[in-house]
Amino acid sequence: MNSLNLNHVRDYVNENIVDFHQRKLKSLAELNLEKLLTKNPYLFKAKNLSKASELIDDLLNAFLSSSEEKLFGDFLEGLAVFVAEQTCNGHKSTAQGVDLEFFNSNTHYVVSVKSGPNWGNSSQQDKLEQDLKTAVARLKQSHHTLNVQSVLGICYGKTKTSFIRGYMKIVGQNFWYLISENPNLYIEIVDPIGYEAKKHNDDFLKKRGGIINILTKQLINKFCDKKTGEIDWSKLVQFNSGNYNPNKPFPNP
Repeated sequence: MNSLNLNHVRDYVNENIVDFHQRKLKSLAELNLEKLLTKNPYLFKAKNLSKASELIDDLLNAFLSSSEEKLFGDFLEGLAVFVAEQTCNGHKSTAQGVDLEFFNSNTHYVVSVKSGPNWGNSSQQDKLEQDLKTAVARLKQSHHTLNVQSVLGICYGKTKTSFIRGYMKIVGQNFWYLISENPNLYIEIVDPIGYEAKKHNDDFLKKRGGIINILTKQLINKFCDKKTGEIDWSKLVQFNSGNYNPNKPFPNP
């Protein structure tokens, strides 16, 4: 395995972290009230939110947290592929469900990269298992003596390396070591990831404040009582979940 030039890693991170922040802003700009109100209305009523601005703020946080996790996960997966390219001529895989392939110590690794340990439901995990098995079988079929190892690589967490569902699950520091043979890489990528973080965050918060103001105004106009100003939860829940048709509530079997 080639030694990893950390300056190249820093350059990659500095260039690509900007894309993460830009995609965050894009997801914010594409938001509208209707999309926000697809979130669970009963949950927010249970939190006893009475101000339109508070409701919008909570809805926005719920939406952005899931969106942000996905966006940053894409960034970390890209970084893992870049590191493997530098150390062992790894490459982005074309196999379904596989993100990365590389060869080291007479073993061909096929890797699905996840940003964190809490990913996927049972059906998604079943599909990953099948995708990895299929990728391994195809490689062994085309290279009859090839030693192939399937891996679920998770970018952060402390879970010990284990073999489950037929693949190796490797997490956190151990994962970054697998693709670089540098036991400190998981720490060394922290500083460049924070490149101009304050500037990007300030810009995001400014735009977020404007979006909150716009959506709050729309919520007041559509879902607040005209006289009292209170949130009309019945109207909001009806918008979210009302679909009863008295003439045909259920389709014929």
